[in-house]
Amino acid sequence: MSSLDQLRAQFDNAPYPRIPLERSPVADYEMQFVHSLVTPHYLRYRQVVNTVGKTILDAGCGTGFKAHLLAIANPGATIIGVDLSEESVKLARQRLEYHQIPNAEFYTLLIEDLPRLGIQFDYINCDETLYLVPDPLAALQAMASVLKPSGILRVNLHSALQRHAFYRAQELFRGIGLMNPSTSQREAVQVVINTMKALKPEVVLKQHTWKPDYEQPESDGSILANHLLVGDKGFTIPEVFELLNAAQLEFLSMVNWRHWQVPDLFQDGEDLPALWGMSLLAAAPQDHLRMYELLHPVNRLLDFWCVRVEAPPPGLSVDDWGEAEWQQARAHLHPILRAEPIREAAIASVTTSTPFELTRYIDLPAMGMVSLTALETACLLPLWDGPQPVATLAQRWQQLHPTDWVTLEPLSLADAFASVQNLLNRLDAFLYGLLECDS
Repeated sequence: MSSLDQLRAQFDNAPYPRIPLERSPVADYEMQFVHSLVTPHYLRYRQVVNTVGKTILDAGCGTGFKAHLLAIANPGATIIGVDLSEESVKLARQRLEYHQIPNAEFYTLLIEDLPRLGIQFDYINCDETLYLVPDPLAALQAMASVLKPSGILRVNLHSALQRHAFYRAQELFRGIGLMNPSTSQREAVQVVINTMKALKPEVVLKQHTWKPDYEQPESDGSILANHLLVGDKGFTIPEVFELLNAAQLEFLSMVNWRHWQVPDLFQDGEDLPALWGMSLLAAAPQDHLRMYELLHPVNRLLDFWCVRVEAPPPGLSVDDWGEAEWQQARAHLHPILRAEPIREAAIASVTTSTPFELTRYIDLPAMGMVSLTALETACLLPLWDGPQPVATLAQRWQQLHPTDWVTLEPLSLADAFASVQNLLNRLDAFLYGLLECDS
């Protein structure tokens, strides 16, 4: 049996992810933020894209939970899911039908065969899949070939450094025949459990790959996805960039970019040891990421967005705006934050004069709590209805805060504009607030 057939058999027998059909990610704002095309599109083009009419691919869709998530995070888009496992595809169809998600199609298809669909995609989500594919480069090239010129691809690979202990476990259990097609998954899982329970606590493999929860019946999927995962491969940052170059793709950003900052690893990120400050300033993105993974390989996934090498150029960052751009700018709230429960919480913050914590809903772009004062929240309330000119928000700030609290003089419109500019600049860094300018 080929590695591909073995992989297909594993997921036909145990479709993944094992998430109940009725469970909905409608309140999982963090995951919606990750799966929204708005997020990477803004990082690249500095424009807030309308997802209505967009075509989105979930490559390696499994049982369809992420496809459901993509549909929620990208209203009005058509979702196409493909997977090598026919049983998984059946469950994906059932899931989206159960939740009455329109404009969703699923196909039993290898990623390498994507061109056969004859569809070009605005966004491709390839999550928890590429590290299992026998030929990752061929799969990456196939996805690049069906990506629109301005499209964005999200893909991830397992970190060889973070996951090294599990690769030792896989080699061990492969060596004693547990990953052979002739061995049932239930039997293999039980042997792993019995082995780990019998090992002394100080055995390194047990220390690094085992926890008591794995002994529960509902944890079979975790063991199959770690200790017994067929075809699992690990990569380093240099290998990721080699793949991208070979596939004619250009790195855009890590999905969890805030969690790859080398200065954060030092006791004082503002006062780095000699040579480090200059080295980081001169480092290309791949060099910065390589330093991080060598220093602190804690990220299981090397999770990133990329674009085609011939994609349109990046948009102008807010950091490079002048007065003219700010005067013409429009402010948006990230669409995921415009959910009605979040709007109600913002209004409650204003009426009770309490801080409004944004990281309660989406904390991926932050390393600590990010909150707004009641005054700041009141100023931004119109953004829940839609985009607003920055100048209009400045006028609203002046109405809410008409007096300088130190001098008791009337607050000038220029000062109000500066306050709103600082507020929006701060939110833009986390992508909670998004700024556009037509100039």
